[in-house]
Amino acid sequence: MAKRILIVEDDDDIASIERDYLEVGGYEVTVEENGTAGLTEALTGDYDLILLDIMLPGMDGFQIVRKLRDKVDIPIMMVTARRSDIDKIRGLGFGADDYIEKPFSPGDAAAALKPGEVLLLENLRFYPEEEGKPVGIDKEDPAYEDAKKAMKASQKEFAKTLASYADCYINDAFGTAHRKHASTAVIADYFDADNKMLGYLMEKEVQAVDNILKDIKRPFTAIMGGSKVSTKIGIIENLMDKVDNLILCGGMTYTFAKAQGGKIGNSIVEDDKLDLALDIIAKAKAKGVNLVLGSDCVAADAFSNDAHTQVVPANNIPDGWEGLDAGPETQKAFAAAIEDAKTILWNGPAGVFEFDNFTAGSRAIAEAIAKATKNGAFSLIGGGDSVACINKFGMADQVSYISTGGGALLEAIEGKILPGVAAIKGE
Repeated sequence: MAKRILIVEDDDDIASIERDYLEVGGYEVTVEENGTAGLTEALTGDYDLILLDIMLPGMDGFQIVRKLRDKVDIPIMMVTARRSDIDKIRGLGFGADDYIEKPFSPGDAAAALKPGEVLLLENLRFYPEEEGKPVGIDKEDPAYEDAKKAMKASQKEFAKTLASYADCYINDAFGTAHRKHASTAVIADYFDADNKMLGYLMEKEVQAVDNILKDIKRPFTAIMGGSKVSTKIGIIENLMDKVDNLILCGGMTYTFAKAQGGKIGNSIVEDDKLDLALDIIAKAKAKGVNLVLGSDCVAADAFSNDAHTQVVPANNIPDGWEGLDAGPETQKAFAAAIEDAKTILWNGPAGVFEFDNFTAGSRAIAEAIAKATKNGAFSLIGGGDSVACINKFGMADQVSYISTGGGALLEAIEGKILPGVAAIKGE
């Protein structure tokens, strides 16, 4: 039978921490928030231990201890934020068996861990030292640089404190590897090379990126989708020196179409990136990259799944209509550039896949990737929308690797060094 513990505590956060820790340990826990109710429960319940706060509504902890000791012999541990010796002496004098201070020390909790136990810290982003950015001061303020230096010093001390809780450091959060935060990168400075390492998931993500950027099997086809050229330009430029085929699809199709003099109706477009689009076309030609752009599209008379549709040239969309998906000829061109590839990267859909009537372009990409993977290609799917696509089509098990890295993956593909990885691998 599980041991029963009564917690008398009016701070919900503290009570939750105590309850969670004890329940994980196999104890049966009851919580009372009021001193009077706590005394009643202690006298009527059959408890093996009482954790008792001093400052309580209704009746304070000292009064409860005194009344309990007149009637029962239950072990009592005072939990107090009052650090004066006199308060501790009073509690023990009234009959408490021991006391602990709050807020609880993570260091003490870490030291008390038994084999198989886990200590979970609260979200570290509650602390400004985690990100290491000055708080409450504008960058334009002359004092900002001094504040930044002070915060960076504080960040190092914060990371050092975190490191003191452990004997080794394992980072398994690839999704945060692009952030140089205290817990994702700086902390690694306080562990020697033999005591810091990548977690299993992190290692898989890093290996997948290496397969794409360093251990390339050719032909290499990259598919970049999405609505804006501007958000993908860094990736496109880095890939331009590595790929054999580059498919640019989704909403950015229409920026390229307009840049070349096309008529795009109401389709999404970045008018300030038309010159950039032409520059990408020129670079691809100069580098011998097969640039695949949409030749036709499925146009709709409204941004709706139930809109009227027609297949039209991507550079000749009627007024009042907008391109929402890749057309049949474009789908064939995508497949031709994908199916013979030995290395494949997909980031971004070919259309508004959230609408069932505009999934054909993205599905054609997914099917071609699955076919190539079956024939021995390494395929990496990354980015929330691409992952959502492959899952929506039920084809997640037909590709080599699906990354959940988000921004970290994109920065890695862009060629940037990820602080969370570099801190461990010494890059």
